[in-house]
Amino acid sequence: MTIQIAVRRLPHNADLPLPAYATAGAAGMDLLAAVEAPVTIDPGQRALVPTGLAVALPPGYELQVRPRSGLALRHGIVLPNSPGTIDEDYRGEIQVIVLNAGDAPFTIERGARIAQAVLAPVVRARWHEVASLDATARAAGGFGSTGR
Repeated sequence: MTIQIAVRRLPHNADLPLPAYATAGAAGMDLLAAVEAPVTIDPGQRALVPTGLAVALPPGYELQVRPRSGLALRHGIVLPNSPGTIDEDYRGEIQVIVLNAGDAPFTIERGARIAQAVLAPVVRARWHEVASLDATARAAGGFGSTGR
């Protein structure tokens, strides 16, 4: 199934390609850095990287912004709020918070693939308050309790 996303290029994205799937089976589309000049992120530091794109998502969808595994493995580049969510009613520029968890400075050049975007359906929930919950074998065990 293919869903259409309305996209507006901002002036600093005019010469960059739109997000695209790298392969026929890819779940994510690469987001590119629309930086005017290279941005160097020192170890332990973060930067807000513009994409130069604004979108109007169809009702019932979100755009998840996720890290690229190659950047994480080779350079320690992660997205601290991953996955980031672009809501269907947001019309501002998509920007990516990039954190250098590596041990060397990392430079982002114009047009670099900095993240991937995955379109996902959203299921809305309504809270229903109850006096008690049904019992399970796990009960309230959390944070590593299933591996003991």
